[in-house]
Amino acid sequence: MLSEQSVPVVRATLPVVGARIGEITELFYEKLFTDRPELLRDLFNRGNQASGEQQKALAGSIAAFAGMLLEHPGTRPDAMLSRIAHKHASLGVTSEQYKLVHQHLFAAIAEVLGDAVTEEVAAAWDEVYWLMAGALSAVETRLYQEAGTPEGATWRRMEVVERREETADAVSLVLRRADGTPAGAFRPGQYVSVQAELPDGARQIRQYSLSSAPGGTEWRITVKRVRGGTGPEGEVSSWLHGNARAGDVLNVSAPFGDLVLPEGDGPLLLVSAGIGCTPMLSMLNHLAAEGSGRPVTVVHADRAPAGHAHRDELSRLVGELPDARLHLWYEEPGDDPDASRGTADVAALDLPEDVTAYLCGPLPFMRAVRGDLLRRGVPARAVHYEVFGPDLWLGRD
Repeated sequence: MLSEQSVPVVRATLPVVGARIGEITELFYEKLFTDRPELLRDLFNRGNQASGEQQKALAGSIAAFAGMLLEHPGTRPDAMLSRIAHKHASLGVTSEQYKLVHQHLFAAIAEVLGDAVTEEVAAAWDEVYWLMAGALSAVETRLYQEAGTPEGATWRRMEVVERREETADAVSLVLRRADGTPAGAFRPGQYVSVQAELPDGARQIRQYSLSSAPGGTEWRITVKRVRGGTGPEGEVSSWLHGNARAGDVLNVSAPFGDLVLPEGDGPLLLVSAGIGCTPMLSMLNHLAAEGSGRPVTVVHADRAPAGHAHRDELSRLVGELPDARLHLWYEEPGDDPDASRGTADVAALDLPEDVTAYLCGPLPFMRAVRGDLLRRGVPARAVHYEVFGPDLWLGRD
């Protein structure tokens, strides 16, 4: 909760800060990477920095957090904090790094806003920052404890034991601990970070959903090659496609992520597009392994059957569940008799009133699906999502 003296200051200055938060975050990263270039090389996603997506995500989260402090005093935005904290833990972020961020972020604020940053304004926004940083650090500490690792020590050596070409642009890698011990537990829907040592010496990190069922001795990830874009976008997925083979060893994090299959027997709606099918596969693999009788509606959209990774596995898993239905949409369905042409339409589906929905795919796709579900009367609290990349939806409807 913000202090009484800070509330009116933050309320009065939020429009000004919000209007220029993009400039602030851009200058912040410039200062941070000038001071600590190894962070851009080995921690931050260079593709997202080049595209500006990471700057937008940081700006959105700061503005959203400040707004929540004003509009809902005494209430923590747990969903927002959890999503960021899981990503931080998967990268090995430590509490000490929040001090470094504070140093360069407030230097950027002072430079962009100039004389508008009085001592009173600086103190109020300093309070906002440390409330957010402290809350995130507390969640991250708990996540590290649950993972059984010291703060920041999330990495383990994993051997690639199998490589399978799923489509022309998607490859699955089966991983096991290099020391021969079981891969470890995870919850259906979670992801891991993979660190790739690139030709220029950078150790870039990307997140990939675990697409197998938990409880086995091995993990599986599915990597879609990212093509096009500006800057170094797709450099890790391209490196894994070109270099990861059976017998190779990768640095892989403990599992994290808060889009996880809920316990119980309530009805589920699993909606995905493209490579967003991977967390849904983990959930379905788990349900099938447990012999679950839960009502499950599965929706997947893709460009064409040939580009649908794990298509046969998805159909098989739905067929193994006694109360599951599969709906496929392809922009170019060809002669597939079981698929519809066009984009996924959840508005016409027969859904139980108490359904819980899980979405994963491109952000415009998920926004459209969520809007259709809300218009149907599905409560916002029952619609969950996962974004591959910076979460530009964070703190927004």
